[in-house]
Amino acid sequence: MEFNTKAVAPESIKADCLAVGFFEDLGMTATARRIDRISGGAIRAAAASGDMKGKRGSIIVLRGLAGVACSRVAVLGLGKSTDFGDKAYSDAVTATLRGCGAGVNAVAFASTDWKVAGRTAQWNARALVLAARASAFRSDELKSKASTAIDDDRNAKQRITVLADKRDRALETGLQQGQAIANGLELTKRLGNLPGNVCTPDFLAAQARRLGREWGLKVQVFDRRQVAALGMGSFLSVTNGSVQPPRFIVLRYQGAGGAGFAAPVALVGKGITFDSGGISLKPGSAMDEMKYDMCGAGTVLGTLRAVAELKLPINVVGVIPACENLPSGSATKPGDIVTSMSGQTIEVLNTDAEGRLVLCDALTYVQRFKPAAIVDIATLTGACVVALGNVHTGLFSTDDALAGELLSAASAAGDTAWRMPVDEEYQDQLKSNFADMANIGLPGNAGAVTAACFLARYVRGQSWAHLDIAGTAWRGGAAKGATGRPVPLLTEFLIKRAG
Repeated sequence: MEFNTKAVAPESIKADCLAVGFFEDLGMTATARRIDRISGGAIRAAAASGDMKGKRGSIIVLRGLAGVACSRVAVLGLGKSTDFGDKAYSDAVTATLRGCGAGVNAVAFASTDWKVAGRTAQWNARALVLAARASAFRSDELKSKASTAIDDDRNAKQRITVLADKRDRALETGLQQGQAIANGLELTKRLGNLPGNVCTPDFLAAQARRLGREWGLKVQVFDRRQVAALGMGSFLSVTNGSVQPPRFIVLRYQGAGGAGFAAPVALVGKGITFDSGGISLKPGSAMDEMKYDMCGAGTVLGTLRAVAELKLPINVVGVIPACENLPSGSATKPGDIVTSMSGQTIEVLNTDAEGRLVLCDALTYVQRFKPAAIVDIATLTGACVVALGNVHTGLFSTDDALAGELLSAASAAGDTAWRMPVDEEYQDQLKSNFADMANIGLPGNAGAVTAACFLARYVRGQSWAHLDIAGTAWRGGAAKGATGRPVPLLTEFLIKRAG
């Protein structure tokens, strides 16, 4: 799929289809009015006949309009202008690409007059790319028959042009950012969708090395012996029941020039490639979805790919503790006490609260880079899904300024987050009679918050934030699949930091 922008009159653009908009309350957009005037009232006639009323998602394709170079003009219903927001815009792009007809490879979008309140031309172009790429994404790479081969061939050949009155660098930047973010999103989604017997800790390490070769990242992968030498007893306790060896993956992107080494932003991603719950076994229903428990790791890889493609002038460190959490005779048992890399001891009351056990050692390790900020990303708690559903990512932070940056980036990217508390009063739930802390709080009592409070013990004095993506990283049911979130949020955050 190729994207570009052209400063050309809409009636003269040479493409297979020209897409224009029609609001339910305002009628034709500016470009639609121009095409209507040139064609002698073709769009007005369609509206008068009732074929186009502007209902959101509706589409009619007019052919052979006089004075218009495109053989087809797709008139897309945008709904009411007062309700036309981020999702409506993305849905409009998707509806156009799916409804413009067979054999259409080149589509010209007059989308700069599909106005979304508060959004810029740069956002407009970026959102168009993300919507178009999302509509083309396929997750059937392991099927025995290439059932989507025709669609894939069409998508590969598709050329999308955003029309402009004059050369617009904001549009060009938006298209560039959109493609980089889409590439990162698709990497994250692909890794998330792969089953646990394919996407193992070793597989994640191989993906990191490949990313390093392709984009000039420095990559280190530590094995069990090296992890043990670092004193990561908490991380290793999670992998005790699995025959798959753990991998601790470190990636470094150095985009900041000048003398010295600018303090990096550290991204730490939970990489549990399959989570059965260990001895505290999960219910069997929907356990297959626990292949998605490495979506934090996938997010780190996807974000680093986007950052490297954009060549952002910033330094970023990505850290991924990767392993499986399975029951066996050698698995960690409820009541066992383990020692983290920080020296703090942990009573493991529930082996299904394993994400925090791998993250705490990764958070301790990453501080050796003296990061300007640390953001960890994890499908950490079902409690966050109860609190926020699949709309907002849970944001926890002890640093108001960093939380503000992330919330601003989430809003700008349309990859929303909601700030949750990390108050000291919740720490009392983690008290243990036998160790420095327990790995869970009181059952049914602020589970997402106490999980964040556990992590906060390992980053005292640091600028730190935790993103709980348990509700946003994937969808279940008929739409089952990884979403790629929060790659857009984090990429936008890093773009702004680099700027």
